[in-house]
Amino acid sequence: MFIEKLKEAVRKILPEVDVVIGYRQGFDPLHATPYFLDKPEQVDQLIWNPLCVQNLCSYIPFLKGKVGVIVKGCDSRAIVQYMQEKLITRENIKVIGVPCLRVISVKKVMAAINQQTVQEVTFEGDNIIVKIPEGPKTIPSADVAPRKCATCQLATPLQYDVLAGEAIQSNKPQDTFEETKEFEKLSLEERRAYWEKEFDRCIRCYACRNACPMCICQDKCIAESRDPHWTSQRANVTEKAMFHMIHGLHLAGRCISCEECERVCPMDIPVAKIKKKISMDLKELFGYEAGMNPDDTPPMYTFKVEEATIEEHEI
Repeated sequence: MFIEKLKEAVRKILPEVDVVIGYRQGFDPLHATPYFLDKPEQVDQLIWNPLCVQNLCSYIPFLKGKVGVIVKGCDSRAIVQYMQEKLITRENIKVIGVPCLRVISVKKVMAAINQQTVQEVTFEGDNIIVKIPEGPKTIPSADVAPRKCATCQLATPLQYDVLAGEAIQSNKPQDTFEETKEFEKLSLEERRAYWEKEFDRCIRCYACRNACPMCICQDKCIAESRDPHWTSQRANVTEKAMFHMIHGLHLAGRCISCEECERVCPMDIPVAKIKKKISMDLKELFGYEAGMNPDDTPPMYTFKVEEATIEEHEI
Protein backbone atom coordinates (compact mmCIF):
# COMPACT_ATOMS: atom_id res chain seq x y z
CA MET A 1 0.00 0.00 0.00
CA PHE A 2 1.06 3.57 -0.66
CA ILE A 3 0.88 4.61 2.98
CA GLU A 4 3.38 1.90 3.90
CA LYS A 5 5.78 3.21 1.26
CA LEU A 6 5.38 6.68 2.71
CA LYS A 7 6.05 5.50 6.25
CA GLU A 8 9.10 3.60 5.04
CA ALA A 9 10.40 6.76 3.35
CA VAL A 10 9.89 8.77 6.54
CA ARG A 11 11.68 6.14 8.64
CA LYS A 12 14.58 6.33 6.20
CA ILE A 13 14.78 10.13 6.41
CA LEU A 14 14.10 10.53 10.15
CA PRO A 15 17.66 9.76 11.44
CA GLU A 16 19.05 12.43 9.10
CA VAL A 17 16.86 15.34 10.26
CA ASP A 18 15.65 17.04 13.43
CA VAL A 19 11.98 16.84 12.50
CA VAL A 20 9.73 15.55 9.72
CA ILE A 21 6.53 17.39 8.80
CA GLY A 22 3.70 15.18 7.60
CA TYR A 23 -0.01 14.64 8.12
CA ARG A 24 -2.09 12.83 10.72
CA GLN A 25 -5.80 12.49 11.41
CA GLY A 26 -7.44 15.74 12.46
CA PHE A 27 -10.28 16.48 14.85
CA ASP A 28 -12.81 14.62 12.69
CA PRO A 29 -12.71 12.12 9.79
CA LEU A 30 -12.88 14.91 7.20
CA HIS A 31 -9.79 16.77 8.36
CA ALA A 32 -6.08 16.02 8.22
CA THR A 33 -3.69 18.14 10.26
CA PRO A 34 0.06 18.87 10.04
CA TYR A 35 2.14 16.48 12.13
CA PHE A 36 5.66 17.15 13.42
CA LEU A 37 7.48 13.95 14.30
CA ASP A 38 10.97 13.29 15.56
CA LYS A 39 10.66 9.76 16.97
CA PRO A 40 10.32 6.46 15.04
CA GLU A 41 7.28 5.41 17.11
CA GLN A 42 5.37 8.44 15.79
CA VAL A 43 5.57 7.27 12.19
CA ASP A 44 2.58 4.94 12.51
CA GLN A 45 0.31 7.96 13.04
CA LEU A 46 1.08 9.30 9.57
CA ILE A 47 -1.74 9.35 7.04
CA TRP A 48 -2.02 10.15 3.37
CA ASN A 49 -5.19 10.70 1.33
CA PRO A 50 -6.80 13.47 -0.75
CA LEU A 51 -7.74 15.29 2.46
CA CYS A 52 -4.05 16.07 3.07
CA VAL A 53 -4.37 19.48 1.49
CA GLN A 54 -2.14 21.81 3.54
CA ASN A 55 1.08 23.03 1.98
CA LEU A 56 3.52 21.89 4.66
CA CYS A 57 6.38 23.86 3.12
CA SER A 58 4.98 26.98 4.82
CA TYR A 59 6.70 25.94 8.06
CA ILE A 60 10.20 25.44 6.64
CA PRO A 61 11.54 29.05 6.69
CA PHE A 62 10.67 29.32 10.39
CA LEU A 63 12.36 26.08 11.53
CA LYS A 64 15.99 25.70 12.47
CA GLY A 65 18.16 22.66 11.85
CA LYS A 66 17.50 19.96 9.29
CA VAL A 67 13.90 19.41 8.26
CA GLY A 68 12.14 16.63 6.40
CA VAL A 69 8.86 17.47 4.69
CA ILE A 70 6.21 15.61 2.72
CA VAL A 71 5.27 17.48 -0.45
CA LYS A 72 2.79 17.17 -3.29
CA GLY A 73 3.58 18.43 -6.78
CA CYS A 74 2.06 21.87 -6.27
CA ASP A 75 3.75 22.15 -2.87
CA SER A 76 7.17 21.45 -4.37
CA ARG A 77 7.10 24.77 -6.18
CA ALA A 78 7.51 26.41 -2.76
CA ILE A 79 10.78 24.50 -2.28
CA VAL A 80 12.04 25.75 -5.63
CA GLN A 81 10.99 29.33 -4.88
CA TYR A 82 12.68 29.21 -1.48
CA MET A 83 15.86 28.08 -3.23
CA GLN A 84 15.63 30.94 -5.73
CA GLU A 85 15.16 33.48 -2.94
CA LYS A 86 17.89 31.94 -0.76
CA LEU A 87 15.37 31.35 2.03
CA ILE A 88 16.55 27.78 2.60
CA THR A 89 19.69 25.77 2.22
CA ARG A 90 18.69 22.80 0.11
CA GLU A 91 21.16 20.52 1.91
CA ASN A 92 19.22 21.09 5.15
CA ILE A 93 15.90 19.99 3.64
CA LYS A 94 14.95 16.39 2.97
CA VAL A 95 11.98 16.27 0.63
CA ILE A 96 9.68 13.25 0.59
CA GLY A 97 7.66 13.49 -2.60
CA VAL A 98 4.17 12.06 -2.98
CA PRO A 99 2.51 11.75 -6.40
CA CYS A 100 -0.93 13.39 -6.36
CA LEU A 101 -3.63 13.83 -9.00
CA ARG A 102 -6.24 15.59 -6.91
CA VAL A 103 -7.03 16.77 -3.39
CA ILE A 104 -10.41 17.42 -1.79
CA SER A 105 -11.98 20.68 -0.66
CA VAL A 106 -13.48 20.20 2.79
CA LYS A 107 -15.76 23.21 2.20
CA LYS A 108 -17.22 21.62 -0.94
CA VAL A 109 -17.75 18.28 0.80
CA MET A 110 -19.55 19.95 3.69
CA ALA A 111 -21.75 21.84 1.24
CA ALA A 112 -22.57 18.58 -0.57
CA ILE A 113 -23.74 16.94 2.68
CA ASN A 114 -25.61 20.04 3.90
CA GLN A 115 -23.18 20.61 6.79
CA GLN A 116 -24.14 17.34 8.51
CA THR A 117 -21.92 15.56 11.03
CA VAL A 118 -19.26 13.42 9.37
CA GLN A 119 -18.91 9.98 10.94
CA GLU A 120 -16.51 8.31 8.52
CA VAL A 121 -14.70 9.04 5.26
CA THR A 122 -13.38 6.50 2.74
CA PHE A 123 -12.11 6.66 -0.81
CA GLU A 124 -13.02 4.25 -3.60
CA GLY A 125 -11.62 4.90 -7.04
CA ASP A 126 -12.58 8.41 -8.11
CA ASN A 127 -15.20 8.81 -5.37
CA ILE A 128 -15.23 9.97 -1.78
CA ILE A 129 -17.74 8.20 0.45
CA VAL A 130 -18.89 10.23 3.44
CA LYS A 131 -20.87 8.52 6.18
CA ILE A 132 -23.41 10.87 7.75
CA PRO A 133 -26.33 10.19 10.17
CA GLU A 134 -28.75 9.51 7.32
CA GLY A 135 -26.37 7.04 5.65
CA PRO A 136 -23.33 7.00 3.34
CA LYS A 137 -23.15 9.54 0.53
CA THR A 138 -20.99 8.92 -2.52
CA ILE A 139 -19.54 12.03 -4.15
CA PRO A 140 -17.32 12.12 -7.28
CA SER A 141 -13.94 13.49 -6.17
CA ALA A 142 -13.81 15.79 -9.19
CA ASP A 143 -16.98 17.53 -7.95
CA VAL A 144 -15.39 18.48 -4.62
CA ALA A 145 -11.85 19.26 -5.77
CA PRO A 146 -10.54 22.83 -5.38
CA ARG A 147 -10.24 24.96 -8.50
CA LYS A 148 -6.46 24.64 -8.50
CA CYS A 149 -6.62 20.93 -9.33
CA ALA A 150 -8.21 21.71 -12.70
CA THR A 151 -5.10 23.63 -13.78
CA CYS A 152 -2.45 21.61 -11.91
CA GLN A 153 0.76 21.13 -13.86
CA LEU A 154 2.57 18.84 -11.44
CA ALA A 155 1.28 15.43 -10.38
CA THR A 156 4.82 14.52 -9.25
CA PRO A 157 6.95 16.97 -7.23
CA LEU A 158 9.73 18.87 -8.98
CA GLN A 159 12.09 18.41 -6.03
CA TYR A 160 12.41 15.30 -3.88
CA ASP A 161 15.07 13.21 -2.19
CA VAL A 162 12.78 10.20 -1.81
CA LEU A 163 9.65 9.55 -3.87
CA ALA A 164 7.01 7.51 -2.04
CA GLY A 165 5.39 5.72 -4.95
CA GLU A 166 5.69 5.81 -8.72
CA ALA A 167 6.04 9.07 -10.63
CA ILE A 168 2.91 9.95 -12.59
CA GLN A 169 2.21 12.37 -15.39
CA SER A 170 -0.44 15.05 -14.90
CA ASN A 171 -2.89 15.98 -17.61
CA LYS A 172 -1.57 19.47 -18.16
CA PRO A 173 -4.27 21.92 -19.24
CA GLN A 174 -3.74 23.77 -22.49
CA ASP A 175 -4.19 27.12 -20.78
CA THR A 176 -3.81 27.44 -17.02
CA PHE A 177 -5.10 31.03 -17.18
CA GLU A 178 -8.33 30.39 -19.09
CA GLU A 179 -10.52 31.41 -16.14
CA THR A 180 -8.53 34.62 -15.66
CA LYS A 181 -8.88 35.56 -19.32
CA GLU A 182 -12.63 34.97 -19.19
CA PHE A 183 -12.90 37.21 -16.14
CA GLU A 184 -10.99 39.96 -17.92
CA LYS A 185 -13.66 40.05 -20.64
CA LEU A 186 -15.96 41.73 -18.11
CA SER A 187 -16.11 45.51 -18.21
CA LEU A 188 -14.15 47.59 -15.72
CA GLU A 189 -17.37 48.48 -13.92
CA GLU A 190 -18.41 44.82 -13.67
CA ARG A 191 -15.03 43.80 -12.31
CA ARG A 192 -15.05 46.64 -9.79
CA ALA A 193 -18.53 45.67 -8.59
CA TYR A 194 -17.45 42.04 -8.32
CA TRP A 195 -14.46 42.77 -6.12
CA GLU A 196 -16.26 45.34 -3.99
CA LYS A 197 -18.89 42.71 -3.23
CA GLU A 198 -16.25 40.08 -2.43
CA PHE A 199 -14.02 42.34 -0.33
CA ASP A 200 -17.00 43.61 1.62
CA ARG A 201 -17.19 40.14 3.25
CA CYS A 202 -13.53 40.22 4.34
CA ILE A 203 -13.09 40.26 8.12
CA ARG A 204 -9.37 41.12 8.03
CA CYS A 205 -8.43 37.88 9.82
CA TYR A 206 -5.24 37.56 7.70
CA ALA A 207 -5.72 33.79 7.34
CA CYS A 208 -4.79 34.15 3.66
CA ARG A 209 -1.51 35.79 4.61
CA ASN A 210 -0.75 33.37 7.43
CA ALA A 211 -1.28 30.29 5.23
CA CYS A 212 0.74 31.60 2.29
CA PRO A 213 4.11 29.82 2.03
CA MET A 214 5.68 32.90 0.47
CA CYS A 215 4.52 35.41 3.12
CA ILE A 216 7.65 35.08 5.22
CA CYS A 217 7.62 38.55 6.84
CA GLN A 218 4.43 38.13 8.85
CA ASP A 219 5.93 39.67 12.00
CA LYS A 220 6.62 42.87 10.01
CA CYS A 221 3.54 42.80 7.79
CA ILE A 222 2.51 46.17 6.40
CA ALA A 223 -1.12 45.32 7.23
CA GLU A 224 -0.36 45.61 10.94
CA SER A 225 2.54 48.02 10.92
CA ARG A 226 2.22 51.38 12.66
CA ASP A 227 5.64 52.61 11.64
CA PRO A 228 5.24 53.29 8.78
CA HIS A 229 1.45 53.42 8.99
CA TRP A 230 0.36 52.66 5.41
CA THR A 231 -3.01 51.07 6.12
CA SER A 232 -5.57 51.19 8.89
CA GLN A 233 -7.69 48.52 10.55
CA ARG A 234 -10.91 50.16 9.43
CA ALA A 235 -13.52 47.67 8.26
CA ASN A 236 -14.42 49.42 5.02
CA VAL A 237 -14.09 48.13 1.47
CA THR A 238 -11.29 50.57 0.60
CA GLU A 239 -8.99 49.38 3.40
CA LYS A 240 -9.85 45.73 2.78
CA ALA A 241 -9.09 46.11 -0.92
CA MET A 242 -5.81 47.86 -0.07
CA PHE A 243 -4.69 44.90 2.03
CA HIS A 244 -5.52 42.35 -0.67
CA MET A 245 -3.84 44.40 -3.39
CA ILE A 246 -0.68 44.74 -1.30
CA HIS A 247 -0.74 41.02 -0.54
CA GLY A 248 -1.10 40.20 -4.23
CA LEU A 249 1.63 42.58 -5.39
CA HIS A 250 4.05 41.29 -2.76
CA LEU A 251 3.63 37.90 -4.44
CA ALA A 252 4.35 39.15 -7.96
CA GLY A 253 6.70 36.63 -9.51
CA ARG A 254 6.56 34.58 -6.29
CA CYS A 255 3.06 33.05 -6.13
CA ILE A 256 3.30 29.28 -6.67
CA SER A 257 -0.46 28.80 -7.23
CA CYS A 258 -0.94 26.49 -4.25
CA GLU A 259 -4.08 28.54 -3.44
CA GLU A 260 -3.69 28.06 0.30
CA CYS A 261 -4.92 31.65 0.65
CA GLU A 262 -8.27 30.74 -0.86
CA ARG A 263 -8.57 27.42 0.97
CA VAL A 264 -8.32 28.96 4.41
CA CYS A 265 -10.51 32.03 3.82
CA PRO A 266 -13.45 31.72 6.25
CA MET A 267 -15.56 34.00 4.04
CA ASP A 268 -14.97 32.05 0.80
CA ILE A 269 -13.49 35.03 -1.01
CA PRO A 270 -11.74 33.89 -4.24
CA VAL A 271 -8.54 35.74 -3.35
CA ALA A 272 -6.42 33.42 -5.52
CA LYS A 273 -7.91 35.11 -8.59
CA ILE A 274 -5.85 38.19 -7.83
CA LYS A 275 -2.60 36.24 -7.65
CA LYS A 276 -3.54 34.28 -10.77
CA LYS A 277 -3.95 37.51 -12.73
CA ILE A 278 -0.55 38.76 -11.60
CA SER A 279 1.06 35.40 -12.41
CA MET A 280 -0.46 35.52 -15.90
CA ASP A 281 1.00 38.98 -16.49
CA LEU A 282 4.42 37.85 -15.28
CA LYS A 283 4.36 34.91 -17.66
CA GLU A 284 3.32 37.08 -20.61
CA LEU A 285 5.86 39.81 -19.86
CA PHE A 286 8.84 37.74 -18.72
CA GLY A 287 8.06 34.14 -19.69
CA TYR A 288 8.41 33.25 -16.03
CA GLU A 289 6.47 30.96 -13.70
CA ALA A 290 7.34 30.97 -10.01
CA GLY A 291 8.80 27.88 -8.43
CA MET A 292 9.40 25.88 -11.60
CA ASN A 293 13.17 26.12 -12.12
CA PRO A 294 15.67 26.64 -9.26
CA ASP A 295 18.17 28.14 -11.72
CA ASP A 296 15.79 30.95 -12.72
CA THR A 297 15.99 34.40 -11.19
CA PRO A 298 12.60 35.90 -10.33
CA PRO A 299 12.03 38.90 -12.61
CA MET A 300 11.29 41.20 -9.66
CA TYR A 301 14.80 40.41 -8.37
CA THR A 302 16.47 42.01 -11.38
CA PHE A 303 16.58 45.43 -13.00
CA LYS A 304 17.05 46.28 -16.64
CA VAL A 305 16.86 49.74 -18.17
CA GLU A 306 14.96 48.22 -21.07
CA GLU A 307 12.89 45.03 -21.02
CA ALA A 308 12.70 43.11 -24.28
CA THR A 309 9.02 42.26 -23.84
CA ILE A 310 7.78 45.59 -22.42
CA GLU A 311 7.09 48.46 -24.78
CA GLU A 312 7.62 51.84 -23.17
CA HIS A 313 4.86 54.41 -23.44
CA GLU A 314 5.87 57.64 -25.10
CA ILE A 315 5.29 60.71 -22.97
